[in-house]
Amino acid sequence: MAKPSSTSMTMRVIHRYLGFFLVGIMAVYSMSGIVLIFRDTDFLKLEHHFDKQLEANISPENLGQALDLRKLKVDKTEGGIYYFKEGTYNSATGAASYSLKELPTILKKMTHLHKAKSSEPLFFLNIFFGLSLLFFVISSFWMFMPKTEVFRKGLYFTLGGIVLTLILLFV
Repeated sequence: MAKPSSTSMTMRVIHRYLGFFLVGIMAVYSMSGIVLIFRDTDFLKLEHHFDKQLEANISPENLGQALDLRKLKVDKTEGGIYYFKEGTYNSATGAASYSLKELPTILKKMTHLHKAKSSEPLFFLNIFFGLSLLFFVISSFWMFMPKTEVFRKGLYFTLGGIVLTLILLFV
């Protein structure tokens, strides 16, 4: 059996220890990615009720901003009370009562990490993790000797995965 080259051994060692190092974050990203698939549903979400005292006579157009609800839409106004999907607002007294559905704290933190933006300090972690995954893709080709049957079969699976990816992207 041929001895692996030093590049091959280096790639294997880095692949192995980087894989062990990133086990926790890979678990978080996989779970939060699955949870994010259901973000348009109430799956795993808990309902929280809020009663807030706002200033009186806020216009329906400004109510969403006052309550910090981005997509708030007043459905109807009746006797000075604004009705919206999440609750009500009394324009005479300024009392608002509404309910929101949110993920439990740990899942909320995990999905926030998964969706970190460039304006947040966590984006460096996301870049590091993305580059690490790219390294795993590339270094996997050094895990087996090129002349072996396992390597050849691996190339067929690689081709199949690339074709599946292209189908998912363009269909």
